[in-house]
Order: sequence, then C-alpha cells, then structure tokens
Amino acid sequence: MSKKSYIIIGVVVVGLFLIYSSIKGTFNSMNRADQGVKAQWAKVESQYQRRADLIPNLVNVVKGYADHEKETLEAVVNARAKATSTTIDASNLNAASIQKFQQAQGELSSALSKLLVSVERYPDLKANKNFSELQAQLEGTENRIAVERNRFNDAVKAYNVLVTDFPGRIWAGMFGFQEKGYFQSDAGTEKAPTVEF
Repeated sequence: MSKKSYIIIGVVVVGLFLIYSSIKGTFNSMNRADQGVKAQWAKVESQYQRRADLIPNLVNVVKGYADHEKETLEAVVNARAKATSTTIDASNLNAASIQKFQQAQGELSSALSKLLVSVERYPDLKANKNFSELQAQLEGTENRIAVERNRFNDAVKAYNVLVTDFPGRIWAGMFGFQEKGYFQSDAGTEKAPTVEF
C-alpha cells in the first residue's frame, strides 16, 4: 500500500471515531437529562403523596367537630381518591398527561381550600392542636410541592434544550428522545384577585 492509502485510511478512521464520540456523548447527555427529569418527577409525586397522606387525618379531626360539613368532607375524600389514582408513567411526561395529573391535583386543592374555609365557623376546631399541626403540615407540603414543581420544570427545560437544539434534534429523533411537558399555571392565575371592602 502506498503512503497516500495509509493517509486516507487514517483520515477515515479518525473521522469515524469523531462521529462515534459525538453520537455517544450526545446520547449520554440526553440520557442523563432524561433520568434527571424522571428523578425530579419522582420528587414531585412524593410531595403530592405526602399531601394525600395527611388528608385522612385532617378529615378525621374535622369530622369530630364539624358534623354539618359532611358534603365538604366527602368532596375532599373523593378528590383525594381521584388525585391518587391519576398517575403518570415517568417515561410519558408529555403535556397532555401532566395536564391530566395537574387537573386531578387541582380538584383536590380546591376541595381542601373549601374545607379549610368552612372550618373557620368552628372556633373549637381551630383551637385543636391536632388540627393546627395538620394545617401547618399541609401548608408546608404545598410549599414543597411548589418548589419541586419548579425544579421539575427546570429539569425539563434543560432536557428539552438538549433534544431540540441542533444537532441534538437529529440524534434525539434517532434515539427516540422526545420533548417533555411542563407544569403550567392554572387558567386565570396570572390575574391578581380583586379585593373589595
């Protein structure tokens, strides 16, 4: 073989190695970002589960004081059942599935808000130590949910940038990586509520 043939073979081998390295590095980056999104989703679910676990205790405490709130308590229990049965496979975090999950969780939040407003009519219940502790834990959990949802959206953003930027878009399509959905604000939350005295 001539010197020219060796040079051509060397250039081809180096070129193939560079292409392989690029594909491998891009795939590994996308895979790490995908795993990061899934791990963050698990943290979001964990906080929602924490809230769901507090609700039966809250309902039991309220039951003892507020016999007239049966309909409100049933709404909370039913919303909790719906929210805990609505789950998403971490590999299918698209906008539609997150919206469905968010809607079920929103219904539970709404039912809980109604319950907490209704107990204002029961001063003995508000003074109950167990109720106060459960209410504080729920408030803390709502804050944790907000933090984890924001972190989830940050992880999704980093992942989506990887799979939509060039040349990542090409490799993402070949390897089956697809954009993931974000948590969105509920409709109307961008407007400040009107307060009248």
